[in-house]
Amino acid sequence: MILPIVAYGDPVLRKQCIEIDADYPNLKELIANMKETMYNASGVGLAAPQIGKAIRLFVIDASPFAEDEDLNESDRATLKTFNRVFINAQIIKEEGEEWAFNEGCLSIPDVRQDVNRQPKVTITYHDEAFKTHTEVLEGLAARVFQHEYDHIEGILFTDKLSSLKKRLLKKKLENISKGKIRADYRMRFPNLKKGK
Repeated sequence: MILPIVAYGDPVLRKQCIEIDADYPNLKELIANMKETMYNASGVGLAAPQIGKAIRLFVIDASPFAEDEDLNESDRATLKTFNRVFINAQIIKEEGEEWAFNEGCLSIPDVRQDVNRQPKVTITYHDEAFKTHTEVLEGLAARVFQHEYDHIEGILFTDKLSSLKKRLLKKKLENISKGKIRADYRMRFPNLKKGK
């Protein structure tokens, strides 16, 4: 089932999300719905707060990036199969020289900005079977993970911009929260005036 994606300005996007266990109600169905919602919106990741749930869960399928000619062969090979469910994820360590990459977010349609992130992360998480994994991600896989991880920490990519860029985007972000935006997928706007 395709769920509406919560727009910028909704308080759920600012919540520090809570951990869940294997008994979380309808978890399999929720994960399936999140994947369907992500694919419907042509996204490469979707976090639970973006569908209104303040839990530490996100899904990633970065395979569309595997087609990018600008990436090296090993990055493309990694991204081709980078399709996972992350439950109760934690970043253990971030390393390396920060690099800029143009990011967007399904909760903030039509806004793309260069964001600096470290290129290497050591992470731990549970998969959908609640098996624990610890691994190192690098490059674009690390970045997609960091972006979705920020969501479960109540952080948006726009928080990482300079104060000048934030000021320049202020009106656009207010308009998104009010539903004054065209998106190719269902959205839920926190400040939509009823009856318009």
